[in-house]
Amino acid sequence: MSGIYQRIDGVTYCPPDLAQRYFDSNAWVDTTLGDALRATAARVPERPAYLSDEAALNFAELDARSERLGAALIELGLRPGDRAIFQMGTTVDTVIALMGAYKAGIVPVCAVPQYREVEIGQLVSQSEARGYFVQADFSAFDLVGFARQMMARHASLEHLLVARGSHGHDTDSHAINTLIDAMSLDRARAVLADIRIGSEDVLSFQLSGGTTGVPKIIPRFHAEYIGHSLTWMRHIGMTEHSRMIWSLPLMHNAGQLYVLASTVATGMTTVLMPRVDIARMLTLIEKHRVTHGLSIGPVAPQMIAYKDVGKHDLSSLQLFGTMSRADSLEAHLGVPCFNLYGTTEGLLMGAGAHLPVALRHHTQGLSGCADDDIRVLFPGTDTPAHEGSAGELCFRGPSSLRGYYKAPEATAQTLTPDGFVRTGDMVTEKIIDGVRCFAFEGRLRDNINRGGEKIGCEEVEAFVSHHPAVADAKLVAMPDPVYGERGCVYLILRPGHLAPSVTELAEFLAGHGLAKFKCPERIETVDEFPVTRVGKVDKASLRTAIAARLAAEATASGTALPPKENA
Repeated sequence: MSGIYQRIDGVTYCPPDLAQRYFDSNAWVDTTLGDALRATAARVPERPAYLSDEAALNFAELDARSERLGAALIELGLRPGDRAIFQMGTTVDTVIALMGAYKAGIVPVCAVPQYREVEIGQLVSQSEARGYFVQADFSAFDLVGFARQMMARHASLEHLLVARGSHGHDTDSHAINTLIDAMSLDRARAVLADIRIGSEDVLSFQLSGGTTGVPKIIPRFHAEYIGHSLTWMRHIGMTEHSRMIWSLPLMHNAGQLYVLASTVATGMTTVLMPRVDIARMLTLIEKHRVTHGLSIGPVAPQMIAYKDVGKHDLSSLQLFGTMSRADSLEAHLGVPCFNLYGTTEGLLMGAGAHLPVALRHHTQGLSGCADDDIRVLFPGTDTPAHEGSAGELCFRGPSSLRGYYKAPEATAQTLTPDGFVRTGDMVTEKIIDGVRCFAFEGRLRDNINRGGEKIGCEEVEAFVSHHPAVADAKLVAMPDPVYGERGCVYLILRPGHLAPSVTELAEFLAGHGLAKFKCPERIETVDEFPVTRVGKVDKASLRTAIAARLAAEATASGTALPPKENA
């Protein structure tokens, strides 16, 4: 099974001797995701694999439908190693489409439905994708029509596959369910029996988490992806009998590691939600006896702001992970919570319920993989940061990036000479009860330079978010003629609360130990934060907005000095 059967030019593969070391240590698992599903379906065929308000799918059904789709894709003319753009949401149909592609050896380019001409055009050109999968009913935007436009512009795109849409007798697209229905299971198994895929072959093309520009392509591989997912499950105490709930993009690296590969490889059950709805999420946790949940982005703040938690039976919930504010979330839910860290370049960190509260709440935990080598370096150097001082998180291990796809310059900027990934994230190494862990301090590029003093935005946001009136907070730099930059904090308020004044907020923050120079010097309130097309908070938009407002206010007042607080 091990080996590379469908080598793709432009992909950097793991050296054979190092790959063997990872197989020997069980950091890699010598199987493909398709074979993992076949094995799970044979063992627990009737167990629910995915549950949603729309559908329930057991492992036997998922295996059979993805088998039939995979064979149909081969008969359409797609081949192992071909790439296919995916713009699909968090649904059972997406799971079937992904698993069908994986069984056929087709490599999904894991885009998101919000991408448009610039991103998709560049991704198609770079990946030379031949297939294009879309979800017809994702939003009011016509994704099918958009895909047709992209296909007319890019000669490599040949096959349009449409989920959740009725297209009559269209000849330029294929309804996924129609393809499945037209393929018998026996014929599908015969077709796929001739497809050779190795555990070291590329599984998917994931995309870097950059907030500007077109994301870089990160190849992920069958053996390492399955190994990474299983290691994570063990690390936070999950088993095949666990139940996860997921309401965020399934195409993202997080979605596929936390709830696709883990479900398929172990036989656990995942509850899917197409969008974040806290009341519905808590109802589903109660209904399906969910044991674990994860928040990447908006879930935790909305949960903290939700006032009716007491109306839901959360007794099944064993652990909930969030990017930050685990202490506030645990106090609100009454369930053990932990801060986590993840990067598509290949590192996951977190903490199980058995670890100390101080570690779970005030650090991002640790990697569960013994083969991961983590260093904290002075930014831009190979020199270790001083003990107890913040430095750039760098790592190397079984799932770490070995090279962006066809992007040698970006690779050279990201990797150290000895293969460590520079994350661009600042952390402080800590030892808590003998456990080496890492506290996130902020992005290298998400700082405010106030007269030479650097302010980490994430650190301040975490403090501000503890204010009783605040549901969530984002700090950005605003231009200042004296200091160069000052801090402006955008607040989403809790229902029924008024925003604090700048002075009141500063007193609150100082009372919690934050240095005075780090306190925000302007407050803006919003109902929601703008987001980028990949669903991350668009801080560039917030910075632009406050700069424009300051300029208008300065013009109106005839002064170059911006006011310190909004009206």
